[in-house]
Amino acid sequence: MRVSTILLRAGLGLTAIFAAPAALAQSVSERLDALGERIDRLESMNDIERLQNSYGYFVDKAQWTPLSELFAEDATLEIGGKGIYVGQDRVLDYMQLSFRQDGIVPGVLINHMQFQPIIDISEDGTRGWARSRAYVMANESWGLPLYENEFVREDGVWKIARLTGPFTMYTNWEGWGEFALNNTWPDKFGPPPDLPPSVVYLTYPAYYIIPYHYLHPVTGEVFRPDMGEVGAYHRPPGTPEQEAALRTGRTVHGDQPISQPTED
Repeated sequence: MRVSTILLRAGLGLTAIFAAPAALAQSVSERLDALGERIDRLESMNDIERLQNSYGYFVDKAQWTPLSELFAEDATLEIGGKGIYVGQDRVLDYMQLSFRQDGIVPGVLINHMQFQPIIDISEDGTRGWARSRAYVMANESWGLPLYENEFVREDGVWKIARLTGPFTMYTNWEGWGEFALNNTWPDKFGPPPDLPPSVVYLTYPAYYIIPYHYLHPVTGEVFRPDMGEVGAYHRPPGTPEQEAALRTGRTVHGDQPISQPTED
């Protein structure tokens, strides 16, 4: 074997020996970066759940000022079918003028219990989404809103960017079995909204399937709600009221998850 070949092979062997630690270090670095990203996402999911739960506890005792501080400056609020309020200040206006000034008083019940959160974080870690159900109890009424909310992280702090809470059921205190209301009374509360409702829909005994912000967790496909039967139980089939109800709520097609780039 020629001396040059021996020296070449020896050099390649030394290169491999010295390169191995560098490659290993790179692999470890990449794994640590991936682990750090995963920890950050898990912490963000926990922060968003705490933020949403804090909203409910502030509602419980009419703590409207600290509640409004959970929102980003340009956030939007849409509860039931009353329209959209734009900005942190308008969130506070809605709460104080629709209900009462800050502070609970004896004889008032406004419990706001929340369940079943499903939370997702954007790839860049700056946006988040949560779908959850709430059960609300008040002196005059009971209801079941279903939230599809969006969150933004500003200077490392998560805030509510969009709160959307369509009702599944709304009734007076005597109970949903006999007295359920099939709309959410858009004109019942003041102040007037800044924008009209994002969708017109019916509550129980009709139904409206709020579009999901996430893909199907097993198939990865978009869930498409039944568009033809919104309000199917509003009135008996064939009546004019029922025909009108079937057209109610179709302005949201549900084909595009909220957390994904828009099709347009």
